Amino acid sequence: MNRPTLRFAPSPNGRLHLGHAYSALLNARIARTLGGRLLLRIEDIDLGRVRPEFVAGILADLDWLGLRFPEPIRRQSEHFPDYAAARDRLAARDLIYPCFCSRGQIAAEIATREARGAPIPRDPDGTPLYPGTCRLRSADEARARRERGEPHTWRLDMPAALRALSEPPTIRRFSPDDGAMETVAANPGRWGDAVIVRRDVPTSYHLSVVCDDAVQGITHVVRGQDLEAATDLHALLQCLLGLPAPAYHHHALIRAADGEKLAKSRGSESLADLRARGVTAEDVWAGLGFAILR
Repeated sequence: MNRPTLRFAPSPNGRLHLGHAYSALLNARIARTLGGRLLLRIEDIDLGRVRPEFVAGILADLDWLGLRFPEPIRRQSEHFPDYAAARDRLAARDLIYPCFCSRGQIAAEIATREARGAPIPRDPDGTPLYPGTCRLRSADEARARRERGEPHTWRLDMPAALRALSEPPTIRRFSPDDGAMETVAANPGRWGDAVIVRRDVPTSYHLSVVCDDAVQGITHVVRGQDLEAATDLHALLQCLLGLPAPAYHHHALIRAADGEKLAKSRGSESLADLRARGVTAEDVWAGLGFAILR
């Protein structure tokens, strides 16, 4: 069997906060319990928001917490050709299609359907499902528009993807308390024709994460409950691409006093801010319910 391998995979679009610290420390504790290792991955495909100082800040914060990681550290921005190859494999099987619709066009189409009283299904995040406009375009039209250089995403053809499976996708879930495993059915159809390649880069979070987990030999994924529903889509991509599937555990989120989850976009206090006002790494460990390991 492969050595248990976990990963902590932050995005360098801001400074880490206590929610990140909890996830990183939980990953470290589980890796130690399993006799495995914990890798660090920098998920920096969002080139418009990534800043070198944020990468440096992540490394400084994790070092301050007492966490050490094997080298080299995988950075997604260095592996775009790998993700493009996975995209091409899906395209060769007609499981994805180029979508030329802008957000405004999609919103207008959905508004028109709503005005007619048509039911609009929504994905697990509450976003209306893409109505499938570009799935109905001919291959010749799509090719011509791509050759003209029209901006486009690549969407999963969900009906075709589900038909391509020899059996329904499943997800293995594990308990960090006793290691017990259970297998549950995945339901990727609720995501509709999800974007798996963005306009600006040859990948998406969904595509790159399943490719990276396979390349790095990740056996256990420990991440927040806000990503639990996305695991359905990841299970589908793993099946379509013939990739190994880790076992998953989705932990509760650290929340602010108002009940909202901590988030960079909300300006949640960062670990650097805590450090600046005299909070120690030991204080963070204890406050999050972890024993000091160093």
